[in-house]
Amino acid sequence: MRTRSHRQRRRHNPLRRRSDVVEAWVVVVVAVLLCVVAPLAGTAAGLFTYDRARTHAEEQRAERHAVRAVVLGRPAARPTVQGDRGHGYRAEVRWTEPGRRPHTAVADVPAGTRAGDTITVWFDSRGRTTPPPPNDVTVWQHTVAVGLGTAGGAASIVLLARAVERRVALRHRLDEWERAWARTGPRWTRRRA
Repeated sequence: MRTRSHRQRRRHNPLRRRSDVVEAWVVVVVAVLLCVVAPLAGTAAGLFTYDRARTHAEEQRAERHAVRAVVLGRPAARPTVQGDRGHGYRAEVRWTEPGRRPHTAVADVPAGTRAGDTITVWFDSRGRTTPPPPNDVTVWQHTVAVGLGTAGGAASIVLLARAVERRVALRHRLDEWERAWARTGPRWTRRRA
């Protein structure tokens, strides 16, 4: 009985404004969004990305093959377009497949490679040199990056929406205070004779 009357008193408190109630509920919703929804969104995006990246890596592994080749000439520097993956140089390489004649091609080689060094060169199904397919570590790095980015993005959107809501609520609260003072102010500032 006592708890019921205590709750009723709290609900009907004349100092408790509607904006206070709305703000209390907004805080609860924001907390749930930040603690539950944002991590779930990141997890879902990460799982989806993992499946796609793993499938893509398996397709590339099936399509590409590696050969051990010997560098013939001095590597020449070339500008890298996709970032520096340690292959900023190109050189002519030679390899021999079992039961076939020797092949030569121009391939990407790691920095610091000299003529006569043996390197691994990757080729696609058409015989063109390609970068190596992504390994499991690369797939996991991509998965974690996408998951964290999605969770962080969701949290940022929630916090931005909260900041906008707070600004609007402050404006409404100030309007409420102004109306309340317009009713109360004349009684307090009236001159007494």
